Amino acid sequence: MDEMHAAAMPQRPQEIEDRTDEMLVIGAGPVGLAMAKALKDQGIPHDHVEADEAVGGNWRHGVYDTVHIISSRRTTEFPDFPMPEGTPDFPSREDMRRYLEAYAVHYGLNERIRFATRVIAVRPVENNRWEVHFADGGIARYKGVLVCNGHHWCRRMPDYPGEFAGEMIHSKDYRRPEQLAGRRVLVIGGGNSACDIVSEAARVAREAHLSLRRGYWFMPKTFFGVPTVELIHPRLPVFAQRLLLKALIRVAIGDYRRYGLPKPDHDLFERHPTISTEILHYLKHGRIHPHPDIACFEGRRAHFQDGTSAELDMIVAATGYHVAYPFLPAALCPVEGPVLKVYGGSMLPGYRHLYLIGWGQPRYGFGPLVAPAAELMARIIRLQDEIEHPLADVLKAMGARPPETHLADPHRQMRQIRRAMRRLGLVRLFARHLMRGSARPNPVLPAPDISQLAAQRDMPVY
Repeated sequence: MDEMHAAAMPQRPQEIEDRTDEMLVIGAGPVGLAMAKALKDQGIPHDHVEADEAVGGNWRHGVYDTVHIISSRRTTEFPDFPMPEGTPDFPSREDMRRYLEAYAVHYGLNERIRFATRVIAVRPVENNRWEVHFADGGIARYKGVLVCNGHHWCRRMPDYPGEFAGEMIHSKDYRRPEQLAGRRVLVIGGGNSACDIVSEAARVAREAHLSLRRGYWFMPKTFFGVPTVELIHPRLPVFAQRLLLKALIRVAIGDYRRYGLPKPDHDLFERHPTISTEILHYLKHGRIHPHPDIACFEGRRAHFQDGTSAELDMIVAATGYHVAYPFLPAALCPVEGPVLKVYGGSMLPGYRHLYLIGWGQPRYGFGPLVAPAAELMARIIRLQDEIEHPLADVLKAMGARPPETHLADPHRQMRQIRRAMRRLGLVRLFARHLMRGSARPNPVLPAPDISQLAAQRDMPVY
């Protein structure tokens, strides 16, 4: 039979696998692993998929070779799975990768994970179920979906007048110092990745330049030999945390302008502070040349807002990431800048059993926060099974509001998690007795067309 006749034949409907008694976890980074463990502990049936070949998420495929954590070992490890004896205060990428692999093995999580399995579309269908399309052509229907795909993958690139004639990459695409060696390098941004990369450029590049569009709070990794994040007592209110750290900065660092840096244009903790000891060292040694924001490009020359310019070979844009869920319909992605407008940290009004998890940014490591949050999420799933209304609708009716920021004080958030666990009974009572009447099912959204699925198949996801 030739191809023309084959194309003319009616196509058989795609077989859809019925997994409607299971939840689906997307992603096997730190958050996805913690969620899978919590579901396992609670006896909640689930499937688990990961686009990469092994666990680890960003620590496996998304960071440069020489990176070390900026929080600390104690504020990053899971409470029930300490890092091995001898692990330094600031573990490396390899330390973190091995730790997450060991966590998955210890709790028997790998057995449930289907590796090298990409999700390309998720949509709500009839009976409050969720249809999931995979890159290999498979389709399955689940009771619900926990989205843990991370937020350090969808690159946000800057846009300036003119065109740069040299090489320009995002910090996501930086891997090792050899990329910088012997070149005139400009790093754009003042976050932790920017400081790491420009410090490496200070060691190996011909010239190292740093462009900041505003002032940042820069802090060393340690004070008095103690990791900076460990100086904050859990019961200390934010205003007292600010007073303490500002006093330490004034004594240990002094005026940022003495380093050629602008004064911060915001209060401490209103944005993520930058934790880097090296950048201050290299600024004082003249190995990093600070500049204000870029005005325009002209060939290989960057012109800055203060009228100065620099001839460059390479630019690394450490300009952050978009919060993105390309496999979800736009109606299910209420993103405003870096903030996801959800209730209870993860849920959308009108929909049962869709949880968008891990998009926020606490001020230190993941373990002490993610572990109790995962336990709470498992209990929320159990509660949603008991009540008809979507839990986001219940929380909204009880007066809850979507978040205004993606930043989180970890100590406050842990208190909120404990409070939420105590209030689950109240939420159940409110839903059953004060929200009487028929609950509207999930709105059914149309299936993605072939072109949409093809585009998702080709999109990088890490």
